[in-house]
Amino acid sequence: MRQILFSGVIGLFLTLVGTPLLIKLLAKKGYGQYIRDDGPRGHHGKRGTPTMGGIAFILATIIAYAITKVITAEDPTFSGILVLFLMAGMGLVGFLDDYIKIVKQRSLGLRAKAKMAGQLIVGIAFAVLSLNFADARGQTPASDKLSFTQDFGWSLGPVIFVIWALFMILAMSNGVNLTDGLDGLATGASVMVFGAYTFIGVWQHQESCVNAESLTNPAACFEVRDPLDLAVIASALMGACFGFLWWNTSPAKIFMGDTGSLALGGALAGLAIVSRTELLLALLGGLFVLITMSVVIQVGSFRLTGKRVFRMAPLQHHFELKGWSEVLVVVRFWIIQGMCVIVGLGLFYAGWAAGK
Repeated sequence: MRQILFSGVIGLFLTLVGTPLLIKLLAKKGYGQYIRDDGPRGHHGKRGTPTMGGIAFILATIIAYAITKVITAEDPTFSGILVLFLMAGMGLVGFLDDYIKIVKQRSLGLRAKAKMAGQLIVGIAFAVLSLNFADARGQTPASDKLSFTQDFGWSLGPVIFVIWALFMILAMSNGVNLTDGLDGLATGASVMVFGAYTFIGVWQHQESCVNAESLTNPAACFEVRDPLDLAVIASALMGACFGFLWWNTSPAKIFMGDTGSLALGGALAGLAIVSRTELLLALLGGLFVLITMSVVIQVGSFRLTGKRVFRMAPLQHHFELKGWSEVLVVVRFWIIQGMCVIVGLGLFYAGWAAGK
């Protein structure tokens, strides 16, 4: 369990100290945020704020994981490395998008096909690799079955599983990206979900089928390959995002950009897939789902009826245009996200208890 503490503390320290250095570097190079003219007027003052801040917590997470392994003399696992690969790979796609927007002065960033191709390459590589590298018990990092609190139902088969995994990765990445519209909103919400996955990883480790002989009820054990290492990564991400939030909260000194939002979405999807909690992620990350659905509803309504349901989508901007202050929207949305995490963890425990 020392690994979890070390990774979280190191991740927190690195972003607390490293983010202001990144802010100075980005500001010196003039890598500032572009702000839409049709958005809330209060956002116009944010134009020029350094972006691509996701670099800070991506590097902090990877370094925290590596240092933790050195300190504790524990070996990294395939599950952990695959989640880090997915996070870093999606972050790289986002970085290229941000770089073209800011440095090359092309407002739309990467062309849609190029951006999608990058996400597909990273996502397919993760999905395929996660069905390999079986351990001595035959457990691979991911399973080709659907899961809620554990695997259930029939096998999807490798092809359908890859499609399902891609859907999860793209959905969560875009969900975090859409949520990242107000100072600290996506970062704070992500901290809560990574905290939940730290708890889930610890619980799965304690109740792992590897230790079935010593459990009071082996029937309720978890068939997850590397749950403790997933908790280590989730803790590193939680700490790194917490440290970044110090600089990202209102008034933000730096934005995460697509670099950060795509990376966080990838990390969330990766943790859900390898921890066998795929459908539970929709509840644990309920705020991201809610905001994504607001965009779907807005676009669908306008195309079908020519009318808009919200004053502006994503949902957080609707409430801003209704007169809520940015801080009020953020705090209330954090409360919603906190309730989603509490209910999600409650269902996770109930699922375990029901199997006893």
